[in-house]
Amino acid sequence: MKENVENEGITNIVILGSTGSIGRQALEVVDKHPQRFRIIALAARDEVSLLQEQVQKYNPLTVAVFDPRAYLQLKDKIGGQCRVLAGIDGMCELSSLPEADTVLVAVSGAVGIKPTLAAIRAHKRIALANKETLVAAGDIVMRLTQEENVAIIPVDSEHSAVFQCLQGESNYLNKIWLTASGGPFRDFTAQELEKVTVDMALKHPNWSMGPKITIDSATLMNKGLEVIEAHHLFNVDYDLIQVLVQRESIIHSMVELVDGSFLAHLGVADMRIPIQYALTWPGRLESPACSLDFTSLTKIHFDKVDESRFPCLSLAYEAGRVGGTMPAVLNAANEIAVSNFLNGKIKFTDIPGLVEKTMSKHSLVQNPNLETIFESDNWARETCRAMIN
Repeated sequence: MKENVENEGITNIVILGSTGSIGRQALEVVDKHPQRFRIIALAARDEVSLLQEQVQKYNPLTVAVFDPRAYLQLKDKIGGQCRVLAGIDGMCELSSLPEADTVLVAVSGAVGIKPTLAAIRAHKRIALANKETLVAAGDIVMRLTQEENVAIIPVDSEHSAVFQCLQGESNYLNKIWLTASGGPFRDFTAQELEKVTVDMALKHPNWSMGPKITIDSATLMNKGLEVIEAHHLFNVDYDLIQVLVQRESIIHSMVELVDGSFLAHLGVADMRIPIQYALTWPGRLESPACSLDFTSLTKIHFDKVDESRFPCLSLAYEAGRVGGTMPAVLNAANEIAVSNFLNGKIKFTDIPGLVEKTMSKHSLVQNPNLETIFESDNWARETCRAMIN
């Protein structure tokens, strides 16, 4: 099969979050196409051993760890093989490297915001897999991309699907339909949800993901965050973004056009497909993922979301519509609540209540600058922790 790719030269890639689920799958894509991709920099939070293995295999120019305590460990382990940086400044430097073509932002949390902005200012193409960047600071980020004429290619399967469906059709968009698997508890009653354990919540029926995003998928907060992301990525009003349960995760999202046509993106539930597309756009390469077998599909289901059982989706819509600092508060409170659920300190059903209470206590700031967003993020974390304790 002839590979259809424009600009056949090697693409120099920086991966922020190389030890996480998205980062590791991105490296599998690189392994599939070594003639097309070169890793020039890697960054992680504090996973020194795995990062060391990646340095040995990919021989990057520079690496960084967010946790300063891991900096000395990593530097001791890899010796002088490459330059080692630390903290948020180190990650910003990686995303601005002159040699870099594409920066994959796959870190988890608000730590992704500043490196993304640094990459935009350095005119890098950004493959974005960090929700917090657009949820908390979407207005600032998208305004800067327009000013600097920089492309953000979404990595989330849903946003990648919408992005692909809108190629040549964006002027005719009527509505976005984000699909959700519904998570492992889509058929649970309210009483059954009260008894959900961590082990149960970590067993997603369709996708293999990190623990935090897996819990968010179970509460449907993940879909709520994606609604806010879609609002910023595609400049679409919240009333025109709908969520639909598609439990097989075959249709990754759809767009409805003004003439009544629907365009849907279908594929197997494998994140390497949208990751690779973000790295090759506007061209394509043969994927390491298997092909979709239509003959194995007996049915494709569509259902409405029951927001009475999964209130996180409603909270995300509310935060997005209110705007200002509220989306950052929603996201930060959710991170604290999910962390405490994973640590066994609260129940699964406590998560939306804690987020809602934190939002209700917040003094909203409209049109915030970056400093105010981070202040609101910190306030929400402290407030949520205090309620738990």
